[in-house]
Amino acid sequence: MKRAADFPILSRPVRGKRLAYLDNAATTHKPERVIEAESAFYRESNANIHRGVHWLSQHATDLYEGARERVRGFLNAARADEIVFTRGTTEAINLVAFSWGRANLKAGDEIVLTEMEHHSNIVPWQLVCAQTGATIKVVPITDAGELRLDVYESLLGPRTKLVAIGHVSNALGTINPVARMIEKAHAVGALALVDGAQAVAHLPVDVRALGCDFYAFSGHKLYGPTGIGALYARRELLGAMPPWQGGGDMILTVAFEGSTWAEPPARFEAGTPNIAGAVGLAAAIDYLDEAGLEAAAAHEDALLAHATAEIRKLPGIRLYGTAARKSGILSFTVDGIHPHDLGTILDSEGVAIRAGHHCAMPVMTRFGIPGTARASFALYNDERDVAALIAAIAKAQKLFGTEAAA
Repeated sequence: MKRAADFPILSRPVRGKRLAYLDNAATTHKPERVIEAESAFYRESNANIHRGVHWLSQHATDLYEGARERVRGFLNAARADEIVFTRGTTEAINLVAFSWGRANLKAGDEIVLTEMEHHSNIVPWQLVCAQTGATIKVVPITDAGELRLDVYESLLGPRTKLVAIGHVSNALGTINPVARMIEKAHAVGALALVDGAQAVAHLPVDVRALGCDFYAFSGHKLYGPTGIGALYARRELLGAMPPWQGGGDMILTVAFEGSTWAEPPARFEAGTPNIAGAVGLAAAIDYLDEAGLEAAAAHEDALLAHATAEIRKLPGIRLYGTAARKSGILSFTVDGIHPHDLGTILDSEGVAIRAGHHCAMPVMTRFGIPGTARASFALYNDERDVAALIAAIAKAQKLFGTEAAA
């Protein structure tokens, strides 16, 4: 797509080599437009929001609420007040767990998760289950890294209160059939939450078409700033949920005898929010729209196919996550080389990948490995990055004496 020039950090060398940044599933880099949007806010528009009567406060409020409307449109939510700004996907899921979950779950209730979930979509539910007596059911995955949908359907029943599923696996790249899974969840009266952290930069997301009750994502995986993300939730659900943090701007009245709460989304945004981050997130969405999400996805899919074909030419490679529908993630191990050692050698060649369990330890347990090396693609990557990856792996094999491994 020839977009690398839009990202200042990609022009800097690393260890004397051209940077081949392939750790996009962890975080994406930021285009100049996003960096400038945040900088301009602090230079020209900085003020606290919602409570001030002066011009700057009103201007900053307009920018912040304009960013909320931008996210609404990006997800095709029905209303702007269905969008709650959070620090990211993790906080968004915790918000649902500790607000909706503690208020609605009880002993005997069940939450359905999948074996490929990120820890952020496991641990909050474990904490809430410990408090409420609810239990967790887990959908297993196949050797290809696809969900066992037959098992999923068998787990659903009258006790199921929530299904919480990743749209795209951060460890395997699998694109899950979330619309179908949501429909099945609703058929038994359960709600559905989707972790969209790995999806929003690579797939069009329409929360109304999906039919989900909650959808969470992070800005920093979408070419936006860190420390900002959003939770979509249906308005009737938000209106019935209690606050999970107390402070300024989330109240209607406060007295020592008791307090009352503001309407959503303010109820869930206690304290001064990341105003500049919201502005930067809106700029990131604008950038992705200009680049073209479908064009970016096609570019990344082509790179993934190319990288997969090239890495298969090397000896001793084991791929993890070979689902029929995948998005921009190549997870693998190299015989005789620990993923951390491989990542270190690749770094010396200017190739940035992630090595480890990727906050998805149940996936690694499923495959009987401590971790994988993971290369993940974004719209600014190109075939030079793939070539650098393959050459660096070959060098690692030569250093470890495994280049002739079967």
